[in-house]
Amino acid sequence: MEKKMRGLLLFIAIVMLLLTACSEKEEAEETIPVLKEEQSTVEGELVTQYQSPFTGVLSEEENTRRPVLATINNHPLARPQSGISDADIVYELAAEGDITRLLAVFQSELPDEIGPIRSARDYFIHIAKGLDAFYVAHGYSPDAKQLLENRFVDNVNGMQYDGTLFQRSKERKAPHNSYISEDNVLAAMEQTSSPMEMSVIPAFSFHESIESVKIGDIASMLVVRYGTDPDFTSTYSYDGEKGTYNRMVNGILTVDKSGEKPVELSNILVFEAAHRTIDNVGRQAVDIESGGNGILFQAGIAKEIEWENSDGILTPMENGVPAKLVPGKTWIHVVSTKPGMETSATYTP
Repeated sequence: MEKKMRGLLLFIAIVMLLLTACSEKEEAEETIPVLKEEQSTVEGELVTQYQSPFTGVLSEEENTRRPVLATINNHPLARPQSGISDADIVYELAAEGDITRLLAVFQSELPDEIGPIRSARDYFIHIAKGLDAFYVAHGYSPDAKQLLENRFVDNVNGMQYDGTLFQRSKERKAPHNSYISEDNVLAAMEQTSSPMEMSVIPAFSFHESIESVKIGDIASMLVVRYGTDPDFTSTYSYDGEKGTYNRMVNGILTVDKSGEKPVELSNILVFEAAHRTIDNVGRQAVDIESGGNGILFQAGIAKEIEWENSDGILTPMENGVPAKLVPGKTWIHVVSTKPGMETSATYTP
């Protein structure tokens, strides 16, 4: 009897030991971060991949380059623009009335030529501040001028460097012809003693892949309006094979002037924000602090979200956490709460 009892106790001890080992293994697997890996050219060797902070795209090389944010002219006479197909994110905001400007964020890569560069607004500068981006503009509103002169952000402006760091194209007339090159952006950062390395990681969240997107209303086409002017109305169509959206304005495909490369987007965001006209020129005051309602289009679907200003960064939110984006490039529309999101989508049952 005693021998049987010792055997039973030994059996129980072995079982408990195995269960403890399994439990510790599972706990270790849950607490140790799993790095994204893939096979390199050396058979069997696994390499770490780094996620781009603005696109979520994986790369074998870590890129800590500081983002550059450039104000790009969006007047019909300024199109097609140079460099926008390389932008990680493009913000489109009203500058005067229903006329919009683009804020192009370059971090994954910096194109050879950017432009036409146009003037700053104070809310443009605050977006650059939140991203800790080096800010590029040519001209400024009175409020923006004060911020730039006080070095609220590291910046270079064509008003001081017209004809040197900024070059005028002979193909277009002012104010639609000011450009800056990659080399001159880097030279401007050096001349202004601006840090070259990233110091702020944005709170963007990404799906592992487009296949991870499952919830939303199927929408194959969408239209975003800033008013009645077709020159500032964006129409997006979804390409299911590529998993990206093409953008058209007034029937013209949005392409990069360099090589006529189409702008292909993985995410379209529309944020509502209060707008107010502040002078007889039609300049706007845009509330980018309070947050509000939004819509997210990705992977051919649409869903209602919210947005908030998270440490200076306009962040899409879903159920209290950053909404997940599809890896790739993103276009963010900031539209007025009055009349509201004049956005329509074609839904496929």
